[in-house]
Amino acid sequence: MSGTIRWERGEDGIVVLTLDDPARGANTMNEAYVRSMAGTVARLEESRDEITGVIVTSAKKSWFAGGDLDRLRQIGPGQADEAIRQATEVKAQLRRLETLGRPVVAALNGSALGGGLEIALACHRRIALDDPKLLDDPKLEVGCPEVTLGLLPAGGGVVRTVRLLGLATALTEVLLTGVRHRAAAAQKLGLIDELVDTPEALLAAAKTWIRDNPDARQPWDRLGYKIPGGIPLVQLPAFPANLQKKLKGAPYPAPKAILCAAVEGAQLDIDTAFDIESRYFASLATGQTVKNMIQAFFYDLNTVNRRDVGEMPPVRKVAVLGAGMMGAAIAYVCARAGVDVVLRDVSPEAASRGKAYAERLVAKDLDRKRITESNGRGLLNRITPTADLADLAGADLVIEAVFEDIALKHKVFAEIEDIVAPHALLCSNTSTLPITVLAEGVRRQSDFIGLHFFSPVDKMPLVEVIPGEKTSDEALRRALSVVGLLRKTPIVVGDSRGFFTSRVIGTFTNEGIAMLAEGVPAASIEQASSQAGYPAPVLQLMDELTLTLPRKIRREYQAALGDAWIPHPADAVLDRMIDDFGRPGRSSNAGFYTYEDGRRTGLWDGLSAFARPDTRVPFEDLKERFLFIEAIESVKCLDEGVLNSVPEANVGSILGIGYPGWTGGVLQYINQYPGGLPGFVDRARELAARYGDRFAPPALLLAKSRAGEIFA
Repeated sequence: MSGTIRWERGEDGIVVLTLDDPARGANTMNEAYVRSMAGTVARLEESRDEITGVIVTSAKKSWFAGGDLDRLRQIGPGQADEAIRQATEVKAQLRRLETLGRPVVAALNGSALGGGLEIALACHRRIALDDPKLLDDPKLEVGCPEVTLGLLPAGGGVVRTVRLLGLATALTEVLLTGVRHRAAAAQKLGLIDELVDTPEALLAAAKTWIRDNPDARQPWDRLGYKIPGGIPLVQLPAFPANLQKKLKGAPYPAPKAILCAAVEGAQLDIDTAFDIESRYFASLATGQTVKNMIQAFFYDLNTVNRRDVGEMPPVRKVAVLGAGMMGAAIAYVCARAGVDVVLRDVSPEAASRGKAYAERLVAKDLDRKRITESNGRGLLNRITPTADLADLAGADLVIEAVFEDIALKHKVFAEIEDIVAPHALLCSNTSTLPITVLAEGVRRQSDFIGLHFFSPVDKMPLVEVIPGEKTSDEALRRALSVVGLLRKTPIVVGDSRGFFTSRVIGTFTNEGIAMLAEGVPAASIEQASSQAGYPAPVLQLMDELTLTLPRKIRREYQAALGDAWIPHPADAVLDRMIDDFGRPGRSSNAGFYTYEDGRRTGLWDGLSAFARPDTRVPFEDLKERFLFIEAIESVKCLDEGVLNSVPEANVGSILGIGYPGWTGGVLQYINQYPGGLPGFVDRARELAARYGDRFAPPALLLAKSRAGEIFA
């Protein structure tokens, strides 16, 4: 064995290389791998005359996980040469493997992502295990997800996918999207050559191909090779324009670097293309954005997802109360997780309309061949729509999803508490109402907890878990177990109005509306929020949420706080939009935007009523006001115990409310701001002097700044 790679040569002369890092649960391109591959390639070259072929397989559940993020995170701003050296070394090894002069086959018995796919692409053939029984729970995926971490594939992934698939396909289907393709989809795309359905067949197919193809070479090493589709000179100018349209001006450098590396490399010989790829990789690896994104999407996300909740009783039957949009979607994800669901509403017709939501999603998945017909039927059979309370008998999990009204929620829980299982976990999908207050509507308050899902539930990965004052530790662990069962990411937050996500996103939408009150043109406001990196412009988002909801929440807050209530500059704009102009949002086809047949057609001309010709607000201020106001509110949440940890703040802000991913999350944005926490404090004071005390740095931020600390 050479470190992380086991060597076994059979009597047929075929060498089986088994990737198996003994120090880790997954294979990565760490220093141990690089040393092992160097020794392995040298040994292959020395033994070339005694070898008939090579099979690369893995001893791990995941074939090869990708790059070593610990190593990447340590590359600093002045270490571009080191980043280039590391990338060049990996590529040189793989280039020697593919030019060995013997057929090399990647036998994929697990997922090959990032660096894993790059190793596989350096093989002459890729054969993958595709067990049809696992169609709904795929164990094998391939792809280059580096762009989602602010990087590009630096082991030859850009160069080889372009040469294998063609420039346009490689960019749109692999490199710029970071999509993880299931085995069948990867074969259709061309990343995988052959599928087998058993581990035994995998090795046999690899050996058969080696025997049948003794002179195998990569397509790009054959005489007369041309990139599929050629160099589309006419289309080239459209690539950056389309990318800019997709990014909306947000500061994500990785997609631009990938585009440049792909287009430039496609016009050069392969070795020079590799050099181009390495240089663009170094420009990203030494920057701050990649550090932020690795922190959020790997380290913080793993911290949040890997909670030890102990052994929890299985969930056998779920009662979902309310078959509206949220209830219907919650029922679907529960059934998708393999649990029987009773979807209850006031009438059989309303409940059946809720199940129809699942039927539409299943039909869409069937059409895209994501599930089999039998699995689709099984999912739908697990959902029982009803208006009969008796059908809820025996449910060990209750998720209430009715309107945001305390009296109504108390009513529906009172109706079912004696019908469901006596030990049932009682959950409310409220987004703003205090769990302790809602728990007053049940007798078993220790089993009552908030589970705040986000719309659309089938796509949004986050769930806020909110214990009330009397929620037991066991109920909290059970709730976290439920979130894991549904394949969602949980954050545990303190019980208060708005919790974390609704409270913080409210500062974002209010800030956009406050800008309108100041006379800033609506188009500039939308551009500023897009260029800051938010997935939806602020006024557009406000229309989707409806203008009446924040006003309702505001009035509830005002009633609760009394004299302590502080008006916001956005309040008057909302009131005018609703009361004077009759424009409450998209649901009424009239808001900040105009609509035709439900489709957004443009900003409403009547917003000129808020214009002030003398208003001059720097565009950079507009962008930073969005980022700062949410970060400042998050610090307050942390100080008040609404947030329990920095990773939950960062992950929750990105996955739940669309805080820009390039920042690493609300608190990482403060950490990485130029000048660190002191620099953020100084800028916050500037914004407070210009736009209001809401930007004043909170006490916890000031204390950490003085102590030279960060949020960690």
